Amino acid sequence: MNQWTQREIVVVAAIGAVFGVVYLAIVQLWLVAQGIIGPISLDIFFGLWCVASVIAAYIVRKPGAAFFSEVVAAIAEVATGNPAGLILLLTGVVQGAGAELPFAATRWKRYDMAVLLASGASAAVFSFVYTWIRFSYGTLSPTLLVAMFVVRVLSGMILAGWLGRVIARALQRTGSLDGLRIDEDKRAAA
Repeated sequence: MNQWTQREIVVVAAIGAVFGVVYLAIVQLWLVAQGIIGPISLDIFFGLWCVASVIAAYIVRKPGAAFFSEVVAAIAEVATGNPAGLILLLTGVVQGAGAELPFAATRWKRYDMAVLLASGASAAVFSFVYTWIRFSYGTLSPTLLVAMFVVRVLSGMILAGWLGRVIARALQRTGSLDGLRIDEDKRAAA
């Protein structure tokens, strides 16, 4: 049941690759927003950079799907020219591990809205700790830190968790996911 098929590997890798390119486009929007509203703009946009992990996990429903897709997205983002460079690979590992944790906590048996929201929130928490270390967040004011943390977790929940489910269900309606676990679980519930 947990063994991956070739199709599942290709689907998750494709999700990661496509969103790696999308993530690069989001960087451009974030840079504009950063100039207008400052450092909290990263936290507002954060969930968009983790949506691939939730989509992949929700569709394939196997251990490692969230992690794998986020790492592939990071590789694709580096390959398409993100100015941050290779450090994004570590970012992908951190965010992917955070996104995977809630699914692991349920032994990859639950893919309801609560777990999807938790996945986005967990990716946000992992990322916040990582960026705290990388960008010396300890030098920021406590009020700004709390605001950044709350906004990032909400963004992870809404833009990764909720939006990821919306996108996955829209893909499912096209029929392109027939035969994958998301489709099998829907048929079993009907």
